[in-house]
Amino acid sequence: MSNTLLNPTGEPATPCLALRPREAARALGISERTLWSWTRAGIVPHIRQGKTVLYPTSTLTAWLDERAKMKADVEGGVE
Repeated sequence: MSNTLLNPTGEPATPCLALRPREAARALGISERTLWSWTRAGIVPHIRQGKTVLYPTSTLTAWLDERAKMKADVEGGVE
């Protein structure tokens, strides 16, 4: 059995490498306004190419994992 994901037409699915702002905000569970605020402040990882802003999925996952680890360390008393 193959591990290839298929789209609704039965074709191999294209992996999602980056999200546009609306998709990224939805994936993070925040408003687009908050995402733009975090983007301007350099809080959330993103790539800007001309007028296009993209949020790489692998980078967002690593960023979230790191923030969760930092929070767990603080709450667990680890310094």
